[in-house]
Amino acid sequence: MTHSGRDVLTVVDLATYVKVPKSTVYKLAQEGKVPAQKVEKHWRFHKPAIDQWLADRSDDEIRGTTR
Repeated sequence: MTHSGRDVLTVVDLATYVKVPKSTVYKLAQEGKVPAQKVEKHWRFHKPAIDQWLADRSDDEIRGTTR
């Protein structure tokens, strides 16, 4: 399966997309809480997987807070 460049997000892209700090993206990726792949030492995120991940979670879960 091939994906267009728009389907692959970097840490900066994802942080902007979900409106969280880059440090939160790194933490979520390192803890395996967000669908991600590491290419050498760089994290990459498949946008359709991220969209599904967002749909399945509340804002509090993504930010690591509870009400």
